[in-house]
Amino acid sequence: MVFRKKDYPESGEFVIATAIKLQEHGVYVNLDEYGKNGYIPIGEVASTWVKNIKDFVKEGQKLVLKVIRIDEKKGHVDLSLRKVTEREKKDKLIQYKKSKKAEKLLEGAAKSLNKDYAEAVKVVGMPLEDHFGDLYAALEAASAGGAEALKAAGIQENWAKALYEIAKEHVEPPSVKVTGTIQLCSSGPRGVEDIKSAIQEGRKASPKSGIKIDMTYVGAPRYRIEVTAKDYKTAEDTMKETADAIISKMTAAGGTGAFAR
Repeated sequence: MVFRKKDYPESGEFVIATAIKLQEHGVYVNLDEYGKNGYIPIGEVASTWVKNIKDFVKEGQKLVLKVIRIDEKKGHVDLSLRKVTEREKKDKLIQYKKSKKAEKLLEGAAKSLNKDYAEAVKVVGMPLEDHFGDLYAALEAASAGGAEALKAAGIQENWAKALYEIAKEHVEPPSVKVTGTIQLCSSGPRGVEDIKSAIQEGRKASPKSGIKIDMTYVGAPRYRIEVTAKDYKTAEDTMKETADAIISKMTAAGGTGAFAR
């Protein structure tokens, strides 16, 4: 949910809407996030010729639409279905689901403190939205950094703790991935065992919490390293430590190793 929402969406914005009335020349919808009606002209329903709108849209169907024209004085919002790509649709739906989930979690935190939801929005929702950009991002920060992450945004300790307790159970902390390829060669009698030993050494190189290291065989003599961590610096540092440990172990065994991104 966006707590400081304007009365109307902006031109070019992607919105969630529910089809409420199908007509011969277009579709009337309700903008779920704004509580207003909008209209999809028949020419904006699909890129192909539309003989029957019911072949493309059903009443009650949830749609991701792009705002193409707004007339606030007349209360008109014209929308397009055909101008929304699959990627844009997916991203908007993910954003919307996260927003609704964050709203429910804020409501749960309010109940745990015997506070009403209106107060939660005012003293917590709006300040966190201002600081983090949206409430779900704030809950991700709490999940990763604890109540202190919210207190740093000016949230009272009781609210920060209540939100953290809920976030750590229901919100995955954000993470990033980096990948690289390492080449390992050995001509010794224990070549296969030496390579396995070097890879195991790499897995143990950075045993920090919240970091995941995956290694997969690509094809002789290459192995793929993937590091998942909370931020790029941590991921890059871990990648270097891992590659260095593998190469060092491989060199000590008389083989060679080379790392590339």
